[in-house]
Amino acid sequence: MAHSSTKLLVAASGTGGHLFPALATAEELRQAHYSLEWLGVPNRLEISLVPAHFPLHTVAMAGLQGRPGLGTAKLLSQFGRATLKVRRLLKQGNFSGVLTTGGYIAAPAILAARSLGLPTILHESNALPGKVTRWLSPWCTAVALGFEAAQAYLPKARTVVVGTPVRADFLAPEPPTLAEPAIPAEAPLILIVGGSQGAVAVNQLVRAAAPAWIEAGAWVIHQTGSNDPNADAFSHPQYIHQPFFDTMAALLYRANLAIGRAGAGTLTELAVTQTPSILIPYPFAADDHQTFNARVFSEAGAALLLPQATLTPQSLQHQVLDLLSQPHQLAEMAASTGRLATQDSAQRLASLVQKIIEE
Repeated sequence: MAHSSTKLLVAASGTGGHLFPALATAEELRQAHYSLEWLGVPNRLEISLVPAHFPLHTVAMAGLQGRPGLGTAKLLSQFGRATLKVRRLLKQGNFSGVLTTGGYIAAPAILAARSLGLPTILHESNALPGKVTRWLSPWCTAVALGFEAAQAYLPKARTVVVGTPVRADFLAPEPPTLAEPAIPAEAPLILIVGGSQGAVAVNQLVRAAAPAWIEAGAWVIHQTGSNDPNADAFSHPQYIHQPFFDTMAALLYRANLAIGRAGAGTLTELAVTQTPSILIPYPFAADDHQTFNARVFSEAGAALLLPQATLTPQSLQHQVLDLLSQPHQLAEMAASTGRLATQDSAQRLASLVQKIIEE
């Protein structure tokens, strides 16, 4: 158990895939009497999610996308300033170490901690580690992994497979039930999840295919994200869409089939709820890492992997109808999905952090 003065800086920024695992782990560490503060970036998701739980510090930081160009010098200058600011924060705040789950903020946090000799734990949720993880993992005290497959890409790092932490409502002793909307018990439910930022291309495919699914008796619940200008283009009593749903755990436990991207956070939630899925990896993700994630699920028999480039509304329509007509296949996929879950991932990661900080 931590001494009451043990302080940890959690550096996590950007999307739910970075933030939700960090929040779940931070809650475990708070129960172990750690004092925690957060490091993020202005105008990202953490601004709305974190302050209700932990003190939030921000530094301006952006990612380097594609090849170096005219903006590279500006980004490097910004990176240098961010690293110095984080270093001052760590030193003046008397922090004992850093936990980061990635995002733009990970690099300055890791380098600042390293310059002060502080232990640093990096969690990498993807099967193909991102650039920051591949470049800076040797400088971390330990790298916790969501997928065992990631070990092959980090030969110089101390790696520990812990799974990816998930929000607490997914792990309740009794799975949450879906109260609203009131879907008939015998009706199949198709749930579309695009991750915390939505997926406009998937949304378009789904709206074109949904009438046939509804005609077959299914209900469709569609999380569109907030960036889809055509979110209201289709309407039907059995088609319910919103930018976001606060009841995602209940929706996934109720769903017969999910359709979505292959971000690590989404896959973790699918595994914990044992939800069969059709995965359409985001084709422009860095290093195509979502395809690597999806392959882990497809090769385990937990999901169908459908590349966006080859997908049409008609082919998606038929794939879904075919799966819904084969309950035994859905049951086998659900069992395979469940075998990929690590139910106690937050506790494993928190225990790793405690072991390293307290050594």
